[in-house]
Parts: sequence; structure tokens; C-alpha cells
Amino acid sequence: MNQPLAYVHPGAKIAKNVVIEPFTTIHNNVEIGEGTWIGSNVTIMEGARIGKNVSIFPGAVISAVPQDKKFEDEDTITEIGDNTTIRECVTINRGTSDKMKTKIGKNCWIMAYCHIAHDCIVGNNCVFSNNSTLAGHITVGDYAVLAGMAAVQQFCSIGRHAFITGGSLVRKDVPPFVKAGREPLSYVGINSVGLRRRGFDTDKIREIQNIYRILYQKNYNNTQAVSIIEAEMEATPERDEILQFIKDSQRGIMKGYFSN
Repeated sequence: MNQPLAYVHPGAKIAKNVVIEPFTTIHNNVEIGEGTWIGSNVTIMEGARIGKNVSIFPGAVISAVPQDKKFEDEDTITEIGDNTTIRECVTINRGTSDKMKTKIGKNCWIMAYCHIAHDCIVGNNCVFSNNSTLAGHITVGDYAVLAGMAAVQQFCSIGRHAFITGGSLVRKDVPPFVKAGREPLSYVGINSVGLRRRGFDTDKIREIQNIYRILYQKNYNNTQAVSIIEAEMEATPERDEILQFIKDSQRGIMKGYFSN
């Protein structure tokens, strides 16, 4: 698919029906799946593994060398899942020796000027609004939403179905199913609108809300809250997911809202 005014390295593996617009450069050791569209002035560098029906808009740079002084040219990759859209001037760096890859899941929507650094693992159906930024080694669960200009500190985790408001600075882990906002970043309720859109019924939403009331609104510390939730709340997949997220957190979870 070496089209006029585009350069495709002979070592790249490009499906036959991929569309590559003029002035795009595709390096060696790149794989691009069927039905993908790549706009003008895109640069796809070594180690990119791009799925089917992906759309990459002008100015994006995919699988560039990590902005990490410890990187020693390891043979790492960037994975982009099927049906993901990457808008203008997005930058996604490939992995380092930590995870050996940066991964974006399926059906994601990455808006203009977002940056996703090395060793980030992003789930399926995520939305990152304009100028959202992930530092290195971040994990983002399925259906998470970052509103515009949100910035996430390295090694943080964001749970499934979480919603982070625009301009937020994320320094702690954000548990599943919640809304996070204010400064410092705090719990501001559960993501009930997003959960309803994805098929959660009223009883399930109420169950999740009751869990977070114990965690954030009853003046317990995290250890006490976890013990009470385990003792008093029926075991369900959502309850267990929340508890496991808290137990696995390395940076600690964000706090409840408080007034200065």
C-alpha cells in the first residue's frame, strides 16, 4: 500500500485494504490490520501493532521511542485495538522493559492532542477527551472516561467505568464506577449516568452507591471500611471488584471530598 507521496517501509506488514493518505510515514516492524484508515502526515514508528478498522487522523505519532531516560532501545511495541479512533496530533509511545508494550484496547476514542506514555495499559471502550495526558506505567479500566485536559501521574490506576472531570490532576488511584473531580482529586459520587447507559439496573447502581457511602461518607479509614463492606455487603462481582482494587492499590486511592 505504498501510495503516492507516502512512505511505507518494505518490512511493514500492511493489509490490502488499508488506506494511507499522502505524506504519511510508516517505519519497519509495523503491522496494520484490515480496514484501517491513516490520515495525512501521520508517523507510525517501529513496534506498532495496529488492529482492524482503526482511524488515525493527521499529525498523530504512534509508537515513538519512550520519553524515558532509562530506555535502552529494547524491542518493545505499541498495540492499538480494533475500531479505535485516534484524532489529530495524538502521541502514543511504545513500552519499556517494564511491560514491554503500551496497549490501547478496542473501540477507544482518543481525541486530539492526547498523550499516552510508555507502558500504559488502556482497556476497551475508553474515551480520552482533548489534551488528556497519561504519564508512564498507568492502567486504565474498560469504559473509563477522562474529560479534557485531565492529567494522570505515573503508576496510577483508574478503575472500570470511572469518570474524571476536565482539568483534573490525578495523583492517586481512582476506584471503579465513580466520578472524580475537584482539587485535590476527590470522590464526588458514582458514575450513575455512565452506568445506566451501559445497562446497569437501578438495584445494581444502588448497591455500588451503598459501598461507596461506607468507604467515603462514614468517616472510616480504608481498612475499617473494607472490613465492614466484606462483613455486611453481599458478595457480588461489583463488590469484589471494588474491594480488590482497593487492596491492590499501590499509590492509595483518592480521598473523599473535603472543604478547605
